[in-house]
Amino acid sequence: MKVRNRNFRKPEEAEHFWPSFTDVMSTIVLVLFFLVFLAYFQQMFSVSIWNERLNKAKAELLATEDELRLAGEELELKKLEISDKEDALRIMQNEAEKLKAEVEQGKRELAVSLEKLLEQEKIIANSNRELGELRGKLQNISVLRLSILEEVKKSIEDEIGTSTTPDGEPLVAIDSNANLIINNQLLFAKKSADISTEGQALLSRFAVAFERILDDKNIRDYIDSINIEGHADVDGSYQSNYALSCERAYAVINTMMAKNPSLEQKYGEYFAATGFSEFRPIDPGLSEAAKTKNRRIQISITIKDTHVQNIIQEYLEEVNIGE
Repeated sequence: MKVRNRNFRKPEEAEHFWPSFTDVMSTIVLVLFFLVFLAYFQQMFSVSIWNERLNKAKAELLATEDELRLAGEELELKKLEISDKEDALRIMQNEAEKLKAEVEQGKRELAVSLEKLLEQEKIIANSNRELGELRGKLQNISVLRLSILEEVKKSIEDEIGTSTTPDGEPLVAIDSNANLIINNQLLFAKKSADISTEGQALLSRFAVAFERILDDKNIRDYIDSINIEGHADVDGSYQSNYALSCERAYAVINTMMAKNPSLEQKYGEYFAATGFSEFRPIDPGLSEAAKTKNRRIQISITIKDTHVQNIIQEYLEEVNIGE
């Protein structure tokens, strides 16, 4: 039994050596496999990471391409805008050149206009001087009317003095229109066309004064007519006042001619009579003082229109000659 057992143990000890070696090799193989697997897994993990990075890079690249594309589009838009701006700038430059040319033309025209203006100023200055001379001549005619009546007035005042009415109104005065006014109290009673004794003496002086004035040919050539105007107050109807004012004007002329027949013979053609009833008052009031003032004989002198026209014609001829 014992021998059998010993024989049995020996083969078991030999079998125990080889499996251990196999186990070691298996373990080594397993380790190597595990290492290879780890390397593979690491490689796969690295590939996944790199794929992820690659995809991310691709996405970023696509985004960058989109941005570049958008930037390119914006760049094209900017180029178009720049082109439009350049076109607009060229148009503005052309307009500026045209405007500059117009300004230069305007300067030249302004210079010409200034020259013409200076010429016109000279012409106007000459015209003003000539018109001043014409105005002076025409004023001399107006002064002539006034000077004639002032001479008549002075002649009368030398005879009767500078008398006034009880209301303080002058008996003989010259109004603002260069008309000689004789207060009716010197000539007529109220509502009467009969000249008083004092009035006849006064008109005798008028007749002498007018003859002496008309004897001066230089004065007579200017006179067209010497108008004797009768004026009444508002009392009574206008028809009766017309008749009364006319009768008084006629009475004044007739009395002057009767007192100085030489005046009638030489210059009767210069005298005219008219009546204005109550329609040309010098005082619009209704008081007795106003009525007294309005009852009057008014003497006015009319200058010949032909003489005035001659002065104007001479002026026009001088202007034409000057041109």
